[in-house]
Parts: sequence; structure tokens; C-alpha cells
Amino acid sequence: MFLTACSTNQENEQDTSSEGHGGHEGMDHSGSGEIPEGLQDAENPNFAVGSQAIIHADHMEGMDGAEATIVGAYDTTVYTITYTPTTGGEKVTNHEWIIHEEIKDAHDQPYQPGDEVTVDADHMEGMEGATAVIDSAVQTTVYMVDYTSTKGGDKVTNHQWVTESELSAK
Repeated sequence: MFLTACSTNQENEQDTSSEGHGGHEGMDHSGSGEIPEGLQDAENPNFAVGSQAIIHADHMEGMDGAEATIVGAYDTTVYTITYTPTTGGEKVTNHEWIIHEEIKDAHDQPYQPGDEVTVDADHMEGMEGATAVIDSAVQTTVYMVDYTSTKGGDKVTNHQWVTESELSAK
């Protein structure tokens, strides 16, 4: 098993709905920096490791407009998923993002919308081991980033994942 970006202890970085922003309530957006087995570094990312970028994503409060430092860049397929947490509770819809390498026993080929998979990521409580339906799939470069929240100024390190389309040059 690998450790991914999110555990559950930063209250002021939470989204409280299960629908908006991909159901990221209960997340600590910092991570260990470990990457899933088999994930390959991007050969020619638009944002090099160590460079700065502006985040244009509202996965969680305080992310949109934040200045990010690129910690890692990887070529993979990224998915939005819908799942019911293994710990119970409401269905999480359109969770952004898990990557191909975070699907248990993943096929070689990318999954398609409507496919059912088992999640091997612990971005949120109850995610790991959950059965999920793929809502969307995009082949792209994903980034692990450090940033400071625009809401409260908390430092977030090794956040997984921001897609290339969610970043712009500083």
C-alpha cells in the first residue's frame, strides 16, 4: 500500500458538502510525498519541478488563486469518481482526482466513464477500498504541489493531485 496526499486533520481546509468541489470534506491536503507504485515522472511537463504556478481549481477552500511550487510532475490518466465511503455516509460525487495508479489491480489501458473500480487511495476517510464509478477520464500530466491557502494561510505540502489545465504560469 502507498500513502497519498490526504488525511483528516486540517479543519480550516475542509469543504463541507459531499457534492461541491468533489466531496473533499474531512481532508488534510498535505501528504507524505510518496507516490503510487508505477507512476512515472513526466518527460516534458509544462511546469518543471521547483517552478512556481498559480492554481485555478477549487477542489477545496483556499486553493483557487494560490501560488504553488511544483514538487512532482507525472504523466498518467486522471479520473473523477463517484463512490460511497466504506465508513458509511453520503455518496461522494465527482471527486477530483484519483489517478490510474490509485486503482486496485488496474488494467494496462485507461478506464472509461461508467466503469466500476476499487479505489486504492486514502485521500479521504472511507475512500480506500471503496467501489467507485468512473465519471471522467483524461490523459494528462498531474502535479504534486506545495501551496499556502488563500483562506487562513495554512501551508499545504505534497498535495496530490492538480492537473496541468488547473495551473497557469506565475
